[in-house]
Amino acid sequence: MNIYIKVKPKSHKEKIEKVDEAHFIVCTQKIPEKGRANDDVVRLLAKYFNISPSRVILTSGLTSRNKTATIIQKT
Repeated sequence: MNIYIKVKPKSHKEKIEKVDEAHFIVCTQKIPEKGRANDDVVRLLAKYFNISPSRVILTSGLTSRNKTATIIQKT
């Protein structure tokens, strides 16, 4: 399943807002340096979908606030 994410780094609260079935807004407290915000986005999405972080793969937008991720569902 592919999802589209808008990331808001350096937020006061960590949260995920679902816009629709495929679009999410992820707020993270981490700064966007050395992949810290990306790692936190993966962690937050894994927690939201109740899966392992290894099942969340950022496929595009590693240096952008707009990202695409693939969620590998359990079979």
